[in-house]
Amino acid sequence: MIAILIICVLVTIILFLTFIAIYQIKMAGMEVKDFMSFIKANDTLNKLYAFSIKYEQLTPQQQVLFLQEADTIFDAFGKVPDALWEEEYPKYMEILNKYKDIKIKRWETQDD
Repeated sequence: MIAILIICVLVTIILFLTFIAIYQIKMAGMEVKDFMSFIKANDTLNKLYAFSIKYEQLTPQQQVLFLQEADTIFDAFGKVPDALWEEEYPKYMEILNKYKDIKIKRWETQDD
């Protein structure tokens, strides 16, 4: 009987904390879906940052994958307030610079 009571109390606490988290996300002017995509994009940002530092020259296939992942990151980061990702700004800018470089190289090769 006590075990059931403890489980009910724990479930109630978990639900309460979940509702508080959702409320705070809504009060910040975001949708929960946008916040979750930001969390996933933040993880991808860290991976792309490490990848961009490790590899200076990318194959055309790697360039396409990099551009697709970067587009996803830019879209997710654009949906959340800037204050939320201030710490990630240097990595974001590094990815953005690499993105621009790849785009320029691809445009140059298409013109030839």
